[in-house]
Amino acid sequence: MSSEVTNKVNLKEAEELACSLSEALSVGDCEEAVKLCEKLSKLSVPVSVSVSSQAYPRDAIRLRVGVEDAESDAYIPLTVEVTSSMTIGQLKEKISHDFGFHPLLQRWVIGKRLAKDKETLHSHGIRKCGDQAFLFIQSAQAAHLTRHQNNMDQEQERLDGIVESMQTMQLLPRGLGAVGVEKGGPPPPPPPKTAVRPKTQLGWPCQMCTFVNKPTRPGCEMCGAERPEGYQVPDIYQPDHQEVERLQQEETAIRQYEQARQEERERNYLFLLATDDLNIISNTESAECPVCFLALLPGEGVVLRECLHTFCRDCLKGTIVNSHDAEVSCPDTCDSKLLDREIKALLTEEELQRFLELRLSIAESRSEHSFHCQTPNCRGWCIYEDEVNQFYCALCKETNCILCRAIHNDMNCKDYQDDLRIRAENDQAAQKTKQMLESMLQNGEAMKCPRCDIIVQKKDGCDWICCLMCKTEICWVTKQARWGPKGNGDTSGGCKCRVNNLPCHPNCQNCH
Repeated sequence: MSSEVTNKVNLKEAEELACSLSEALSVGDCEEAVKLCEKLSKLSVPVSVSVSSQAYPRDAIRLRVGVEDAESDAYIPLTVEVTSSMTIGQLKEKISHDFGFHPLLQRWVIGKRLAKDKETLHSHGIRKCGDQAFLFIQSAQAAHLTRHQNNMDQEQERLDGIVESMQTMQLLPRGLGAVGVEKGGPPPPPPPKTAVRPKTQLGWPCQMCTFVNKPTRPGCEMCGAERPEGYQVPDIYQPDHQEVERLQQEETAIRQYEQARQEERERNYLFLLATDDLNIISNTESAECPVCFLALLPGEGVVLRECLHTFCRDCLKGTIVNSHDAEVSCPDTCDSKLLDREIKALLTEEELQRFLELRLSIAESRSEHSFHCQTPNCRGWCIYEDEVNQFYCALCKETNCILCRAIHNDMNCKDYQDDLRIRAENDQAAQKTKQMLESMLQNGEAMKCPRCDIIVQKKDGCDWICCLMCKTEICWVTKQARWGPKGNGDTSGGCKCRVNNLPCHPNCQNCH
């Protein structure tokens, strides 16, 4: 007998022994099962033994699944309906059919153990609704899944579906539909219901996880990714009852959100109206001062109008008193400033007066054209313009000469400067004033008139100045008379500005 015939005999005998073994195991006949196992082992034929699905509970189980993939850190909860007799391989096929994830991409972890395809959910402790499992989706590169293999598997799955649908079809005998009904005979049987191919599912596929979502969903149901830009819901799409209910709930939620925002705006508006007349706004909720970390009960702190930061009164007061700037910044290192009404409400009269004096001092020091009153211990000062040469101090009632930087009542600038040179020999104060004027001459802040020899200065503006005493027009950059000896228009002498369309000096602004 050939080996091929022997194999056929062994396979037939093995099939009979396997069926008998299955019956013996089902009825619990241990002795018969042992004998059949001995005979079956002598044949050396591969045999697969599994527990029938009828032995497991048939109740459906809602399995809670947590899904993660290799591309993102998002954790997506999912609920899958299974039975305890389902194997891991069958579960992978179900996930592949429902959500489009190929079985090779799926890695199931149940009870801190990597599940194998032939194991059942029952063996992993999945017995009731609410039991949990974890699904990790590998990348196609890590799973060595090519696009061709994925397309082939999808095509095979579609063919399997067609075969299953054809098995449910009932074929009529040949010619039955063409023969008429005899008079008085029984009516022909109704035509068989052929399997209808399921309609193409409408929806948009997620670009992140490839899950096909319903057309009306604004975001992916699985991973939360946004719907593709430009997608429009097809006109032929008819949402089911659950979809209609979800859309109604979204519309209700949007209306409630808009209503809540409108109510909040109205409350804020009324609150602003109520606090507009108040210099200080107290906190309405418990807070903590970010400077001293003191717990503040409602009404104990101060809320700044500009930035809405909350502080205790002592910290705000200390910030104002110790400020070296005219504008007091928020202590919480933001760009907001304290308002004058808030500063006034937090300080006493004496503290407020010192703060205002500090502001004036800072303003004077930062002003480019400021002049302080020359009366000793007087706090008066002004900001002058180019055409202003005198400053009347409203505090000490004295008139200051800005050009001479002194008070010389009943004397003009020339007489005062002549008298100053005489008194500088014996008067220490006059000597200091003279030294100040000489320093201004050396630094270029002032010059002597080329005709009457008094000290003049250019406070601002163009390079053309005029002596107050002799009315000589002077060029500031050349320190010479603007015109020659014949007067206005004589370009034979002086600074010769614009002669032959040339400036009088490299620093000339060409404005005279």
